[in-house]
Amino acid sequence: MKKLHQQTLVFFKPDAINRGILGEIITRFERKGLKVVAMKMINLNDELINEHYHHLKNKSFFKNNLIFFQSVPIVLLVLEGLEAVKVVRNLAGPTFGVDAPAGTIRGDYSVSTRSNIIHASDSLENAKIEIARFFNKNELFDYQKIDEEILYAEDER
Repeated sequence: MKKLHQQTLVFFKPDAINRGILGEIITRFERKGLKVVAMKMINLNDELINEHYHHLKNKSFFKNNLIFFQSVPIVLLVLEGLEAVKVVRNLAGPTFGVDAPAGTIRGDYSVSTRSNIIHASDSLENAKIEIARFFNKNELFDYQKIDEEILYAEDER
């Protein structure tokens, strides 16, 4: 990974899987210039959900979230690029789909707080923790895309 580049975690929630919009959203990330360095599909178990959403465990809606997140497999991505955490958060839009502006992923595909298409790491520190939670180091790939010279200035590569 380049010195100025970051990696961040995105996962597609069950609503995105069921609606068949993964490809559209991955395309949006790629068109922005982010590089997919890892991807897989998994079933979330109680342990992973409790660990990932530990800050919500005492909320009244948490039991329903467990059911929701286990209704279908989820797809996990690690994206890499210049300020990737910020870029992905901007593309995702605010958590509540009703508040998300048109043009963002949640603004274009969501009107809910839970069914809001994707999870995106909210900080570089959390991105590192979340990536390690879901991926082994040997599942992350380092490669150079042929368009990096066009996407980035010399000091950004």
